[in-house]
Amino acid sequence: MASKTTTGLLCFTSGALAGAAIGLLYAPETGRETRSWLSYQLEKYRSVLADLTESLVTSRDSTPSSAKSEGQRVIQDAKSKAEQLLGDVDQLISQINSRRAIN
Repeated sequence: MASKTTTGLLCFTSGALAGAAIGLLYAPETGRETRSWLSYQLEKYRSVLADLTESLVTSRDSTPSSAKSEGQRVIQDAKSKAEQLLGDVDQLISQINSRRAIN
């Protein structure tokens, strides 16, 4: 049950972040204001994802031995998805900063 919950939470979070980013790019605010706000939000979510990754790694040691192999697989999957999201956030931030430098 925890594996489905974790996977569902990560999928929902990544979908929400992608949808919010796309929606903000087409927002009626000026480009500079939108990029500034989006950069702030991405930095905030980046730290949340980094904390989530760290907590997943540390919780791996407390997994009961009967479910240890399955738990480690789920944790590794969640960790890789979180790292992928962190990479996507870093890429978006660098794109925003490069556009900010142009304007």
